[in-house]
Amino acid sequence: MARLITFGEIMARVEPLPTYRLRQSIPGTVNISFAGAEANVAASYSLLGGEAAFVTALPRCPLADACVGYLKSVGVDTSLIFQREKGRMGLFFLETGSCQRPSSVWYDRADSSFSMLEPEAYDWNHIFMNASWFHFSGITPAISEAAAKSAIEAARFAKTAGVGVSIDLNFRKKLWNWRSGTSAKDLARTIVGEILPYVDIVFGNEEDASDMLGIKAGTTDIESGNLDVERYPDVARKIAMRYPNVQKVAFTLRESISATHNNWGAMLWVNEGDRSYFAPVKNGYYQPYHITDIVDRVGAGDSFAASLLFALHDPELSSDYGTCLSFAVAASCLCHTIHGDFNFISRSEVVALMKGDASGRVRR
Repeated sequence: MARLITFGEIMARVEPLPTYRLRQSIPGTVNISFAGAEANVAASYSLLGGEAAFVTALPRCPLADACVGYLKSVGVDTSLIFQREKGRMGLFFLETGSCQRPSSVWYDRADSSFSMLEPEAYDWNHIFMNASWFHFSGITPAISEAAAKSAIEAARFAKTAGVGVSIDLNFRKKLWNWRSGTSAKDLARTIVGEILPYVDIVFGNEEDASDMLGIKAGTTDIESGNLDVERYPDVARKIAMRYPNVQKVAFTLRESISATHNNWGAMLWVNEGDRSYFAPVKNGYYQPYHITDIVDRVGAGDSFAASLLFALHDPELSSDYGTCLSFAVAASCLCHTIHGDFNFISRSEVVALMKGDASGRVRR
């Protein structure tokens, strides 16, 4: 199995009890776990049986020590994590929505250790030793100018070293604010435009493609949940035309009926042969999973990326792109049933759903 390297910031995830609001819970009890797009991918990849290492920077403090221990507990290689005196650990606060009330996220990550680590601190020769694939998200360069420079250099080095590169666009308007006088979208498009010439696989969704690349999927309206699914291959082709090195584009297809009811699927476009795959498929047609009682949707996109990278490098699954996509969609569907960002799902559970076992019957 390919060794995966991911690069980004991990934070403490702070949340009240499910469906409670923060003002109902503080003073009082909140739950703290750890999450971040690239850490989520590394953890989910490892939990499926892959080999993953996570590159980040953390302060020297008990909270960061607990975070490193948590990553180790799911099999992630933490030997490439910088622990330093400077900076702090970032936080994000999550209110889980219900029915017509959406979930909400607030960040508190200014002056984090990761955001302040200088680009020259990374020894990419050492980091990419024995690596097969490198993955990060558009969140990493959004954090700070230093992080953006590091992300560009990492992608360039990986490409030169023959390591595959993927990026999940993940536009976060609240973070792209480190260049005065430049709007979030303009800054994101400039920096990501410098990264994409080194990328082999682009992950994202319809909103990311529109915000970060200015490419829209037909009549898609994310607010209404209406997806013009047949136009997604056109979006992928336009990305590859602009960045000819892009070999694959994978988009999640989420229809938000409410905070607790989503339809879920995905598309994979492959440049070779200009072929498009959709999953899940029933009777020859795309029919998304109907997830009617979501436990936690945060991190589902990361689990999709992790599972697709896993399948593309798995000796059994990788022989067919349709199978790879079906595996990734099933895994990320199950992620909606798991509390927290890490997808604590086994390969066998994913395969069972792929084969149609969605009854939820107790297994004895």
